[in-house]
Amino acid sequence: MLMLINCSNCRTPLQLPHGATSIRCSICQAITRVADPRAAPPPPYMTSTSSFNGYNGYYPPPAPQTQPGPPAPSPYNHAPPGPPPAVHGRKKAVIVGISYRNSRNELKGCINDAKCMKYLLINRFKFPESSILMLTEEETDPYRIPTKHNIRMAMFWLVQGCQPGDSLLFHYSGHGSQQRNYTGDEVDGFDETLCPVDFETQGMIVDNEINATLIRPLPSGVKLHAIIDACHSGTMLDLPYLCRMDRSGRYAWEDHRPRTGTWKGTSGGEAISFSGCDDDQTSADTAALSKVTSTGAMTYAFIQAIEKGQGNTYGSILNAMRNTIRQTGGGSDLGGGVVTSLITMLLTGGSASIGLRQEPQLSANEPFDVYSKPFSL
Repeated sequence: MLMLINCSNCRTPLQLPHGATSIRCSICQAITRVADPRAAPPPPYMTSTSSFNGYNGYYPPPAPQTQPGPPAPSPYNHAPPGPPPAVHGRKKAVIVGISYRNSRNELKGCINDAKCMKYLLINRFKFPESSILMLTEEETDPYRIPTKHNIRMAMFWLVQGCQPGDSLLFHYSGHGSQQRNYTGDEVDGFDETLCPVDFETQGMIVDNEINATLIRPLPSGVKLHAIIDACHSGTMLDLPYLCRMDRSGRYAWEDHRPRTGTWKGTSGGEAISFSGCDDDQTSADTAALSKVTSTGAMTYAFIQAIEKGQGNTYGSILNAMRNTIRQTGGGSDLGGGVVTSLITMLLTGGSASIGLRQEPQLSANEPFDVYSKPFSL
């Protein structure tokens, strides 16, 4: 039987094998000791959402409430007591780039995307390198290979202990897909999914789980940005509002709150996502943009918008990204998130098309004026 304990250093949930007295954290490598394994907390409780879409009980137990009053704090917020956080808090990022090398699903530009995004965060937005967790197949640490388990644990690490003023970022470049939704909480009837490097044996990560892990725990004062360069990624975080923008830049927020009443927003924090394409589109893995090496079209366009000074507002970034992709001709490969061949046909009921026909999307937990809200990480 496996028991769940929190890492003594970074508070990541760890599965302690029966009879073990210590365990090494897969994220920070700290060793947590348990004097008596029988005293370890019981396995995490199962919520009403934990029985579907592959959600397998990683959800940590709620923090105890010792006296009547305001609701118990988020179970993810294990920040130690101390002085109030600075106005500008910590910056943390998880960057995932998956090439699926030596497989029929191989992509060429995703690890390049991950490296470029890390460089941008460190040099443009002053993220400490020690606060950036990279998951690619080039990592030597087995816990940083982008498997389903490791991506899940990295997402938990990202939100653990977050405090007001913190800025969090999740970047993913790899395959994405869809699967039929049977719970009624998707406008188009499909759940969006991320494809870990081992998705053919371990399965995909469904948007419901991503939302439960990254979005719902965010407390007031915490800001999370997601940059998802994958096929079918428009609503990959299941955020309640999607910005519909036409080619002239006019926009309206589309309400994606589930009819079932399931809450998909935050616990008071802010969550905003840029994604590579609409839910029914594919994203390109191509050399047509950089002219030098393969990249994900969306990641390249995002970085270009920032570097060219077009990153003042969310609207200016979205327009710049769309213009960059729109002005690029053919020459792209299938990829950047599309699961090719038989996989695509089985999961999406159609075939992928070649060319840069994708339209980057913007979604958020609350609607806002995209041309007046400043962009900042």
